[in-house]
Amino acid sequence: MKTLSRNNTPSRQETSRANLRTSAGESTKLAAEGRMIDRTARATAAYAQAKDFSDRHFPAEVIWQRTVSMDGVTESAFLREAAWVILCTGFRERTLRTRFGYLSLCFCDWESGAVIAENAEACRATALAAFNHPRKVDAIIQIARRVAREGFTILKRRILCQPIEVLKTLPYIGPITAYHLAKNLGLPVAKPDRHLQRLAAALSYPDAHSLCADISEITGDPPHVVDLIFWRYLAEAQGNTPKRAMV
Repeated sequence: MKTLSRNNTPSRQETSRANLRTSAGESTKLAAEGRMIDRTARATAAYAQAKDFSDRHFPAEVIWQRTVSMDGVTESAFLREAAWVILCTGFRERTLRTRFGYLSLCFCDWESGAVIAENAEACRATALAAFNHPRKVDAIIQIARRVAREGFTILKRRILCQPIEVLKTLPYIGPITAYHLAKNLGLPVAKPDRHLQRLAAALSYPDAHSLCADISEITGDPPHVVDLIFWRYLAEAQGNTPKRAMV
């Protein structure tokens, strides 16, 4: 039973308990806000470090990521980026760069889905001579056939409406690589690969998406640019820099 004073107001003891509860709640809230501020400060500092590195060593790539937009993506660019993401899966990006020019020629320099589909056998044979991964090569041909069948304008419209869900329907494109392809097409998303997920965890973020979104809000850089800058630094500079240096 509550103890009330004669004028039906809470007793001194009850008021004291209520004040303690309020004080504890405010302390918890302030502690949480302090952790958020600390997290954001560390993430911002890490991004400044990564951005300085990327701007100095990979300026063209950063400019490309800033300027690419799904609205301006052509059929040829879509086929090229889809192939790049597929071939990159489980493969060293640096090594792929040395072969991608030749592989592009194997696929008619990404002229169109129809041209690749019409020359599928020749494309497959020449591509496998340089990149012996039949499933990946076949996936690229299947995407070209789909583009030829549906029409790129229709497929592009569907991607703009539901980017990740539609991209995941492409062969050899999964839950993570769908974000990779979306990012390369200029959509404002981050790719939750192992590099960014580990960095997010080290900075006390739940995932790469929230990390890149937070940095994007602070700096004005789109999430896909934040992703590239962090990823490029982690993939390249960390070979000579202790990973704890960023956090």
